[in-house]
Amino acid sequence: MKVKNLIYALLIIAVGGFIAYRVVSNKSKNDDSKKSGDKDAPTTVTGIVVKTSTFDNNLSLSGSIEANEQIEIHSEVSGIVEGIYFNEGTNVTKGQVLFKVNDIELRAQLRQAQTKENLAGENERRAKLLLQKEAISQEEFDVANADYASAKAQSQLITAQIAKTSVRAPFSGKVGLRSISPGTYITPTVVVAKLVNTGKLKITFSIPEKYASQVKSGTFIQFNVSGSTKVYTAKIYAIEPEVAVATRTLQIRAIADNADGKLFPGTFADVQLPLNIIQDAIVVPSQAIVPVQSGKKVFIANMGKAKEVMVDATTRTDASILILSGLKAGDTLITSGVMSLKNEAPIKVKVK
Repeated sequence: MKVKNLIYALLIIAVGGFIAYRVVSNKSKNDDSKKSGDKDAPTTVTGIVVKTSTFDNNLSLSGSIEANEQIEIHSEVSGIVEGIYFNEGTNVTKGQVLFKVNDIELRAQLRQAQTKENLAGENERRAKLLLQKEAISQEEFDVANADYASAKAQSQLITAQIAKTSVRAPFSGKVGLRSISPGTYITPTVVVAKLVNTGKLKITFSIPEKYASQVKSGTFIQFNVSGSTKVYTAKIYAIEPEVAVATRTLQIRAIADNADGKLFPGTFADVQLPLNIIQDAIVVPSQAIVPVQSGKKVFIANMGKAKEVMVDATTRTDASILILSGLKAGDTLITSGVMSLKNEAPIKVKVK
């Protein structure tokens, strides 16, 4: 019995000793890790030395392509369509008759009005002779003269209505799909087709108000459209005289040739607007910029540590961004791992 108790006691002492050893060993390791933590190995990052260069300040914008001229074709009078003189999707010339509304009733009214006009004209001539002989009063002559003028005006009115029955193209262009057929009863509310002039196209886009003073009429822009690698050129010809209050943008319009007909109204355009050329500009890679609540920041190398610097950045391209303030030539800018860096963190920079 005593031997058994002795064995149990030895086992307890052995287990206790092992536990004490592990506790002391772990504590020693923690102390060592804390000591080594005070001297963390520096993070390896890449960087560039900031240099100045000439910067062609191009503003990338989205615009919309519009026809130079476009209208919806309507009839100004109601009636039966007696003839259509255009083919859908073809070009028409200015003044060409597009369709004709039956005018038989109007021509009958015109003959009636012309008969009254002739009669009123003869009455006015006779009244004038009688007035010269003092056979009638001036008032009677004035009535006859007014009747003649009224009859003449009625004839002119009906003639104008007859002219409106022949609908002509107000400008040269391409006519779209028609919605009528011969025999259709048409009213002024019916859209017959669309007429679009696509020989030249308008590109409309807006710029932030801070660039308003840098844009002038006559400036050439470049643009391209989806599905094509061709770069087109357009010329700014009109600038809105005021900034839109809701968007704080200024609307601009340019015009481009479309002789080959490969550009279509209604499509979007990626516009490159040239602004002023900046000398001694500082341009840095976009990946070096860290967005923060108060603006934008970068990290530079300072005596083996990362230093946080707030910057004022403006025009941006796909790969770079223009810095207005915060950096100077000669600074070593960190370009990798910036999202995980902290101010004063030890670093080892590999300069490219």
